[in-house]
Amino acid sequence: MHLELVSNTNDFNDLESEWNNLLTCCSASHVPFLRHEFLYAWWRTLGGGEWGQGELNILTARDDDNQLIAIAPLFFTENHEGIPALMFIGSIEISDYLDLIVAPSEISQFIANLLNFLDADRSIKWQVLDLYNIPEDSPTLPALKSGARQRGWEYKQEQLQPCPYIPLPGDWEAYLAAINKKQRHEIRRKIRRAESYPDPVRWYIVEDKNTLEAETEAFLTLMSQDPEKELFLTDVMRSQMHDIIQAAFRAGWLQLAFLEVAGRKAAGYLNFDYAGHIWLYNSGINLEFRELSPGWVLLSYILRWANENKCEVLDFMRGDEAYKYRFGGINQFVVRATVRRKSP
Repeated sequence: MHLELVSNTNDFNDLESEWNNLLTCCSASHVPFLRHEFLYAWWRTLGGGEWGQGELNILTARDDDNQLIAIAPLFFTENHEGIPALMFIGSIEISDYLDLIVAPSEISQFIANLLNFLDADRSIKWQVLDLYNIPEDSPTLPALKSGARQRGWEYKQEQLQPCPYIPLPGDWEAYLAAINKKQRHEIRRKIRRAESYPDPVRWYIVEDKNTLEAETEAFLTLMSQDPEKELFLTDVMRSQMHDIIQAAFRAGWLQLAFLEVAGRKAAGYLNFDYAGHIWLYNSGINLEFRELSPGWVLLSYILRWANENKCEVLDFMRGDEAYKYRFGGINQFVVRATVRRKSP
Protein backbone atom coordinates (compact mmCIF):
# COMPACT_ATOMS: atom_id res chain seq x y z
CA MET A 1 0.00 0.00 0.00
CA HIS A 2 1.70 3.17 -1.26
CA LEU A 3 0.35 6.54 -0.08
CA GLU A 4 0.48 9.76 -2.05
CA LEU A 5 -0.57 13.29 -1.14
CA VAL A 6 -2.79 15.11 -3.65
CA SER A 7 -2.68 18.85 -2.98
CA ASN A 8 -3.36 20.26 -6.45
CA THR A 9 -6.88 20.91 -7.76
CA ASN A 10 -5.99 19.69 -11.25
CA ASP A 11 -4.68 16.42 -9.83
CA PHE A 12 -7.89 16.11 -7.80
CA ASN A 13 -9.90 16.56 -10.98
CA ASP A 14 -7.86 13.92 -12.80
CA LEU A 15 -8.86 11.28 -10.25
CA GLU A 16 -12.55 11.32 -11.22
CA SER A 17 -12.84 7.99 -13.05
CA GLU A 18 -10.67 6.01 -10.62
CA TRP A 19 -12.33 7.70 -7.64
CA ASN A 20 -15.88 6.80 -8.65
CA ASN A 21 -14.91 3.27 -9.66
CA LEU A 22 -13.41 2.70 -6.21
CA LEU A 23 -16.45 4.19 -4.49
CA THR A 24 -18.79 1.63 -6.08
CA CYS A 25 -16.73 -1.14 -4.44
CA CYS A 26 -16.93 0.38 -0.96
CA SER A 27 -20.42 -0.42 0.28
CA ALA A 28 -19.93 1.26 3.65
CA SER A 29 -19.24 4.64 2.05
CA HIS A 30 -21.18 4.31 -1.22
CA VAL A 31 -23.12 7.56 -0.87
CA PRO A 32 -23.65 10.44 -3.33
CA PHE A 33 -21.78 12.89 -1.09
CA LEU A 34 -18.54 10.98 -1.71
CA ARG A 35 -18.88 10.96 -5.49
CA HIS A 36 -16.01 12.81 -7.11
CA GLU A 37 -18.31 15.26 -8.90
CA PHE A 38 -20.04 16.21 -5.64
CA LEU A 39 -16.84 16.79 -3.68
CA TYR A 40 -15.15 18.59 -6.58
CA ALA A 41 -18.12 20.95 -6.82
CA TRP A 42 -17.95 21.43 -3.04
CA TRP A 43 -14.25 22.24 -3.22
CA ARG A 44 -14.75 25.01 -5.80
CA THR A 45 -16.59 27.18 -3.25
CA LEU A 46 -15.51 25.48 0.00
CA GLY A 47 -19.05 24.37 0.69
CA GLY A 48 -20.79 27.51 -0.47
CA GLY A 49 -18.55 29.67 1.67
CA GLU A 50 -18.81 27.61 4.84
CA TRP A 51 -15.02 27.75 5.11
CA GLY A 52 -13.04 30.90 4.48
CA GLN A 53 -9.90 29.03 3.46
CA GLY A 54 -8.63 25.52 3.00
CA GLU A 55 -5.73 23.55 1.58
CA LEU A 56 -6.27 20.33 -0.33
CA ASN A 57 -4.71 17.31 1.40
CA ILE A 58 -6.19 14.21 -0.20
CA LEU A 59 -4.35 10.99 0.66
CA THR A 60 -4.59 8.18 -1.88
CA ALA A 61 -3.31 4.62 -1.54
CA ARG A 62 -2.31 2.35 -4.41
CA ASP A 63 -1.26 -1.27 -4.56
CA ASP A 64 1.82 -2.69 -6.26
CA ASP A 65 -0.03 -2.64 -9.60
CA ASN A 66 -0.76 1.07 -9.18
CA GLN A 67 -4.46 0.43 -8.65
CA LEU A 68 -6.26 2.96 -6.47
CA ILE A 69 -7.43 1.11 -3.34
CA ALA A 70 -8.19 3.84 -0.78
CA ILE A 71 -8.84 7.57 -0.46
CA ALA A 72 -8.85 9.90 2.53
CA PRO A 73 -10.60 13.00 1.07
CA LEU A 74 -9.16 15.62 3.40
CA PHE A 75 -8.47 19.32 3.48
CA PHE A 76 -6.59 21.48 5.98
CA THR A 77 -8.23 24.43 7.73
CA GLU A 78 -8.98 25.80 11.18
CA ASN A 79 -12.00 24.00 12.60
CA HIS A 80 -14.86 25.71 14.43
CA GLU A 81 -12.80 25.70 17.64
CA GLY A 82 -9.97 27.53 15.85
CA ILE A 83 -7.68 24.48 15.93
CA PRO A 84 -5.55 23.56 12.87
CA ALA A 85 -7.37 20.51 11.58
CA LEU A 86 -7.60 17.98 8.79
CA MET A 87 -11.26 17.56 7.89
CA PHE A 88 -13.27 15.72 5.26
CA ILE A 89 -13.83 17.59 2.03
CA GLY A 90 -17.58 18.17 2.22
CA SER A 91 -17.64 19.18 5.89
CA ILE A 92 -20.01 20.06 7.44
CA GLU A 93 -23.34 21.55 6.49
CA ILE A 94 -24.17 20.39 2.98
CA SER A 95 -22.83 16.82 2.96
CA ASP A 96 -24.97 14.53 5.10
CA TYR A 97 -22.68 11.47 5.04
CA LEU A 98 -18.88 11.49 4.80
CA ASP A 99 -16.22 8.84 5.27
CA LEU A 100 -12.98 7.36 4.05
CA ILE A 101 -13.29 5.56 0.71
CA VAL A 102 -11.83 2.11 1.19
CA ALA A 103 -12.99 -1.49 1.16
CA PRO A 104 -13.73 -2.81 4.70
CA SER A 105 -11.05 -5.47 4.27
CA GLU A 106 -8.40 -2.75 3.78
CA ILE A 107 -9.60 -0.23 6.37
CA SER A 108 -7.32 -1.14 9.28
CA GLN A 109 -4.17 -1.19 7.16
CA PHE A 110 -5.12 2.02 5.42
CA ILE A 111 -5.76 3.87 8.67
CA ALA A 112 -2.48 2.65 10.14
CA ASN A 113 -0.60 3.83 7.06
CA LEU A 114 -2.58 7.07 6.97
CA LEU A 115 -1.74 7.95 10.57
CA ASN A 116 1.91 7.07 9.99
CA PHE A 117 2.01 9.30 6.92
CA LEU A 118 0.31 12.23 8.63
CA ASP A 119 2.58 11.97 11.65
CA ALA A 120 5.75 11.79 9.56
CA ASP A 121 4.89 14.66 7.19
CA ARG A 122 5.29 17.69 9.42
CA SER A 123 4.67 20.07 6.52
CA ILE A 124 0.93 19.77 7.29
CA LYS A 125 0.56 21.64 10.57
CA TRP A 126 -2.51 19.80 11.78
CA GLN A 127 -3.25 19.20 15.43
CA VAL A 128 -6.49 17.24 15.11
CA LEU A 129 -8.28 15.02 12.64
CA ASP A 130 -11.82 16.38 12.89
CA LEU A 131 -14.15 14.11 10.94
CA TYR A 132 -17.87 14.92 10.78
CA ASN A 133 -20.93 13.06 9.53
CA ILE A 134 -19.59 9.51 9.58
CA PRO A 135 -22.41 6.94 9.65
CA GLU A 136 -22.53 5.33 13.08
CA ASP A 137 -22.11 1.82 11.62
CA SER A 138 -19.09 2.70 9.48
CA PRO A 139 -16.10 0.36 9.91
CA THR A 140 -13.94 3.49 9.87
CA LEU A 141 -14.88 4.28 13.47
CA PRO A 142 -13.54 1.20 15.31
CA ALA A 143 -10.51 1.07 13.03
CA LEU A 144 -9.71 4.75 13.63
CA LYS A 145 -10.17 4.35 17.37
CA SER A 146 -7.85 1.34 17.45
CA GLY A 147 -5.24 2.99 15.22
CA ALA A 148 -5.18 6.17 17.29
CA ARG A 149 -4.94 4.42 20.64
CA GLN A 150 -2.19 2.12 19.44
CA ARG A 151 -0.16 5.28 18.89
CA GLY A 152 -1.13 6.75 22.25
CA TRP A 153 -3.22 9.44 20.57
CA GLU A 154 -6.51 10.76 21.91
CA TYR A 155 -9.69 9.53 20.23
CA LYS A 156 -13.17 10.94 20.85
CA GLN A 157 -16.51 10.13 19.31
CA GLU A 158 -19.64 12.26 19.52
CA GLN A 159 -23.13 11.38 18.28
CA LEU A 160 -24.56 14.07 16.02
CA GLN A 161 -27.94 14.27 14.28
CA PRO A 162 -30.38 11.45 13.61
CA CYS A 163 -30.81 10.48 9.95
CA PRO A 164 -34.21 8.78 9.67
CA TYR A 165 -34.73 6.34 6.82
CA ILE A 166 -37.52 4.14 5.47
CA PRO A 167 -36.86 0.59 4.20
CA LEU A 168 -39.06 0.22 1.12
CA PRO A 169 -40.94 -3.03 0.38
CA GLY A 170 -41.20 -2.32 -3.35
CA ASP A 171 -44.98 -1.98 -3.23
CA TRP A 172 -46.96 1.16 -2.43
CA GLU A 173 -49.81 -0.58 -0.66
CA ALA A 174 -47.39 -2.69 1.37
CA TYR A 175 -45.57 0.47 2.42
CA LEU A 176 -48.82 2.11 3.53
CA ALA A 177 -49.86 -1.01 5.44
CA ALA A 178 -46.64 -0.89 7.44
CA ILE A 179 -47.01 2.65 8.80
CA ASN A 180 -49.24 4.09 11.49
CA LYS A 181 -52.96 3.78 10.66
CA LYS A 182 -53.64 7.46 11.29
CA GLN A 183 -50.76 8.49 9.05
CA ARG A 184 -51.87 6.06 6.33
CA HIS A 185 -55.32 7.64 6.37
CA GLU A 186 -53.80 11.13 6.30
CA ILE A 187 -51.63 10.36 3.25
CA ARG A 188 -54.57 8.95 1.32
CA ARG A 189 -56.80 11.85 2.31
CA LYS A 190 -54.30 14.47 1.19
CA ILE A 191 -53.66 12.73 -2.12
CA ARG A 192 -57.42 12.53 -2.78
CA ARG A 193 -57.81 16.21 -1.93
CA ALA A 194 -55.00 17.16 -4.32
CA GLU A 195 -56.38 14.99 -7.11
CA SER A 196 -59.87 16.48 -6.72
CA TYR A 197 -58.62 20.08 -6.44
CA PRO A 198 -60.45 22.52 -8.74
CA ASP A 199 -57.20 23.43 -10.51
CA PRO A 200 -55.11 20.72 -12.19
CA VAL A 201 -52.39 19.25 -9.97
CA ARG A 202 -49.44 17.30 -11.35
CA TRP A 203 -46.00 16.23 -10.27
CA TYR A 204 -42.92 15.54 -12.36
CA ILE A 205 -39.18 14.89 -12.25
CA VAL A 206 -36.96 17.25 -14.26
CA GLU A 207 -35.38 15.40 -17.18
CA ASP A 208 -34.61 18.11 -19.75
CA LYS A 209 -31.11 19.58 -19.48
CA ASN A 210 -32.30 22.65 -21.41
CA THR A 211 -34.68 23.59 -18.58
CA LEU A 212 -32.44 22.56 -15.69
CA GLU A 213 -31.10 26.04 -14.91
CA ALA A 214 -34.58 27.55 -14.82
CA GLU A 215 -35.91 24.65 -12.75
CA THR A 216 -33.01 25.05 -10.33
CA GLU A 217 -33.80 28.73 -9.87
CA ALA A 218 -37.46 27.86 -9.32
CA PHE A 219 -36.46 25.38 -6.64
CA LEU A 220 -34.21 27.87 -4.86
CA THR A 221 -37.07 30.38 -4.95
CA LEU A 222 -39.29 27.83 -3.19
CA MET A 223 -36.56 27.16 -0.63
CA SER A 224 -36.20 30.87 0.11
CA GLN A 225 -39.81 31.12 1.31
CA ASP A 226 -38.51 29.55 4.52
CA PRO A 227 -36.78 32.38 6.47
CA GLU A 228 -33.96 30.11 7.71
CA LYS A 229 -33.31 28.76 4.22
CA GLU A 230 -33.39 32.27 2.80
CA LEU A 231 -30.51 33.21 5.13
CA PHE A 232 -28.70 30.00 4.15
CA LEU A 233 -28.95 30.82 0.44
CA THR A 234 -26.22 33.43 0.14
CA ASP A 235 -24.97 34.21 -3.36
CA VAL A 236 -22.06 31.82 -3.00
CA MET A 237 -24.32 29.08 -1.58
CA ARG A 238 -26.72 29.51 -4.51
CA SER A 239 -23.74 29.06 -6.82
CA GLN A 240 -22.76 25.96 -4.85
CA MET A 241 -26.28 24.51 -5.18
CA HIS A 242 -26.27 25.14 -8.93
CA ASP A 243 -22.92 23.36 -9.25
CA ILE A 244 -24.11 20.33 -7.25
CA ILE A 245 -27.36 20.04 -9.19
CA GLN A 246 -25.56 20.30 -12.54
CA ALA A 247 -22.96 17.73 -11.48
CA ALA A 248 -25.60 15.26 -10.25
CA PHE A 249 -27.65 15.73 -13.43
CA ARG A 250 -24.66 15.08 -15.70
CA ALA A 251 -23.76 11.96 -13.72
CA GLY A 252 -27.35 10.67 -13.89
CA TRP A 253 -28.37 10.65 -10.23
CA LEU A 254 -30.31 13.89 -9.82
CA GLN A 255 -34.00 13.71 -8.87
CA LEU A 256 -35.40 17.24 -8.89
CA ALA A 257 -39.17 16.88 -8.42
CA PHE A 258 -41.97 19.44 -8.39
CA LEU A 259 -45.67 19.56 -7.58
CA GLU A 260 -47.53 22.07 -9.71
CA VAL A 261 -51.00 23.56 -9.33
CA ALA A 262 -52.37 25.07 -12.54
CA GLY A 263 -48.82 25.37 -13.80
CA ARG A 264 -47.52 27.10 -10.67
CA LYS A 265 -44.94 25.40 -8.50
CA ALA A 266 -46.38 24.47 -5.10
CA ALA A 267 -43.55 22.30 -3.76
CA GLY A 268 -40.17 20.94 -4.76
CA TYR A 269 -37.81 18.23 -3.58
CA LEU A 270 -34.13 18.08 -4.43
CA ASN A 271 -33.23 14.40 -4.12
CA PHE A 272 -30.52 12.06 -5.29
CA ASP A 273 -31.53 8.78 -6.92
CA TYR A 274 -28.38 6.82 -6.26
CA ALA A 275 -27.35 3.23 -5.52
CA GLY A 276 -30.90 2.00 -4.97
CA HIS A 277 -31.69 4.77 -2.48
CA ILE A 278 -33.62 8.00 -2.71
CA TRP A 279 -31.72 10.60 -0.69
CA LEU A 280 -33.98 13.55 0.26
CA TYR A 281 -31.55 16.45 0.21
CA ASN A 282 -33.69 19.57 0.46
CA SER A 283 -37.19 20.90 -0.12
CA GLY A 284 -39.17 24.06 -0.73
CA ILE A 285 -42.83 24.97 -0.31
CA ASN A 286 -44.94 27.71 -1.88
CA LEU A 287 -46.82 29.09 1.10
CA GLU A 288 -49.71 30.22 -1.13
CA PHE A 289 -50.70 26.56 -1.44
CA ARG A 290 -50.26 25.54 2.18
CA GLU A 291 -53.92 24.43 2.51
CA LEU A 292 -53.13 21.71 -0.04
CA SER A 293 -50.21 20.32 2.06
CA PRO A 294 -48.09 20.30 -1.10
CA GLY A 295 -44.92 19.03 0.59
CA TRP A 296 -46.72 15.99 2.00
CA VAL A 297 -48.46 15.30 -1.29
CA LEU A 298 -45.23 15.51 -3.28
CA LEU A 299 -43.39 13.32 -0.78
CA SER A 300 -46.20 10.77 -1.04
CA TYR A 301 -45.87 10.70 -4.82
CA ILE A 302 -42.09 10.31 -4.52
CA LEU A 303 -42.55 7.42 -2.09
CA ARG A 304 -45.02 5.73 -4.42
CA TRP A 305 -42.60 6.21 -7.33
CA ALA A 306 -39.70 4.85 -5.28
CA ASN A 307 -41.65 1.71 -4.39
CA GLU A 308 -42.81 1.19 -7.96
CA ASN A 309 -39.22 1.57 -9.17
CA LYS A 310 -37.97 -0.94 -6.58
CA CYS A 311 -35.78 1.46 -4.65
CA GLU A 312 -34.58 -0.13 -1.43
CA VAL A 313 -34.53 2.85 0.93
CA LEU A 314 -35.77 6.42 1.18
CA ASP A 315 -33.25 8.32 3.32
CA PHE A 316 -34.44 11.55 4.94
CA MET A 317 -30.88 12.27 6.05
CA ARG A 318 -29.94 14.64 8.88
CA GLY A 319 -32.65 16.16 11.04
CA ASP A 320 -35.39 15.03 13.40
CA GLU A 321 -38.37 16.83 11.86
CA ALA A 322 -41.65 15.22 12.93
CA TYR A 323 -42.92 14.46 9.43
CA LYS A 324 -40.04 12.06 8.83
CA TYR A 325 -41.30 9.78 11.58
CA ARG A 326 -44.93 10.11 10.53
CA PHE A 327 -43.94 8.66 7.19
CA GLY A 328 -42.23 5.74 8.95
CA GLY A 329 -38.70 6.97 9.47
CA ILE A 330 -36.34 4.82 11.56
CA ASN A 331 -33.43 6.52 13.30
CA GLN A 332 -29.80 6.05 12.47
CA PHE A 333 -27.13 8.57 13.41
CA VAL A 334 -24.00 10.25 12.15
CA VAL A 335 -21.06 10.94 14.42
CA ARG A 336 -18.05 13.17 14.76
CA ALA A 337 -14.72 11.45 15.33
CA THR A 338 -11.67 13.41 16.45
CA VAL A 339 -8.09 12.22 16.72
CA ARG A 340 -5.52 14.41 18.44
CA ARG A 341 -1.88 13.46 18.00
CA LYS A 342 0.87 13.97 20.52
CA SER A 343 2.86 17.14 20.19
CA PRO A 344 6.22 16.64 18.44
